Amino acid sequence: MSNIRETILVTGAAGFIGAAIVKKLLKEEYDVLGIDNVNDYYDVSLKERRIHNINNFSQNTLGTWKFHQISIEDSNELNAIFKKKDINIVINLAAQAGVRYSLINPESYVRSNILGFLNILECCRKYDVKNLIYASSSSVYGGNKNMPYKESSSVDHPVSFYAATKKSNEIMAHSFSHLYGISATGLRFFTVYGPWGRPDMAPIIFAKAIMEEKPIKVFNFGKMKRDFTYIDDVVEGIYKCCKKPASIDDQFDYLNPNPSTSYAPHRIFNLGNNSTVELLYFIELLEKNLGKKSNKILEPMQNGDVVETCADTDLLTKWIGYKSKVSIEEGIEKFSQWFLKFYNYGK
Repeated sequence: MSNIRETILVTGAAGFIGAAIVKKLLKEEYDVLGIDNVNDYYDVSLKERRIHNINNFSQNTLGTWKFHQISIEDSNELNAIFKKKDINIVINLAAQAGVRYSLINPESYVRSNILGFLNILECCRKYDVKNLIYASSSSVYGGNKNMPYKESSSVDHPVSFYAATKKSNEIMAHSFSHLYGISATGLRFFTVYGPWGRPDMAPIIFAKAIMEEKPIKVFNFGKMKRDFTYIDDVVEGIYKCCKKPASIDDQFDYLNPNPSTSYAPHRIFNLGNNSTVELLYFIELLEKNLGKKSNKILEPMQNGDVVETCADTDLLTKWIGYKSKVSIEEGIEKFSQWFLKFYNYGK
């Protein structure tokens, strides 16, 4: 990196993607501030172990690391952090995650994903942040049946409240970008998996069930496909966006299907593997790498879910040279090795 030392704020730093990008930034010699409220949506001890892992990792890097346990919903605490340090880049990954949880607790999504994100945007405006990168989701495509999903595809029909909040984030970011000139990049993540992953997502749920010989619920009677994206590919995509902020001069047709309607340095990109994997094949790979067979129970489709996802990543490739490198076979092998060790399962 250059001789100019930049400070990057990562929200959701105790999360799966957050902790991974923090380590990448430290390795690249950035000064990193991390914030996370370490809530109990899933196992707090996993979040604490991620932070502990970062603490140890930072001892052997030239980048500096400071963690604050606060919520982005708390405007006063958030402003206090921005006031103390000249923050150049913000990577906003803090959010209430989970499609199915949004069906039973929508209020938590309003607090974190709407109010919290507004606080981030306000701080970027007030403290002249040069580059905002924020997490969106493939969920915004809803029941769109045109595959692969393109950034120009309709996102007007979200099928979960979680997806609705993520689409709201994109609209909010565009508004602030247009009004205040904030360079903002929204990344629509596609089913991220890998070591240190979230225990509420399919890889760990399925792996635990396999090892403990418990049944696996497979929805839509197994006819599900996902664009599984390995964590290292996601981290590389985020990192390269740190190096290239959106600009109002970048009104190229390949970036904006309707250039005459956009006057903001705001970009939205798919970040995925650019391929689909059948869920039954995903389970088969887990069985192979864990050394045990699963007991599958085929069930109907769940509310808020979609049958298939697939990312067209051409725009991100043209923008930063992004290309996914980790195949599903290699990714599941690496995940399984970590899983068996982390959760103390013997093969």
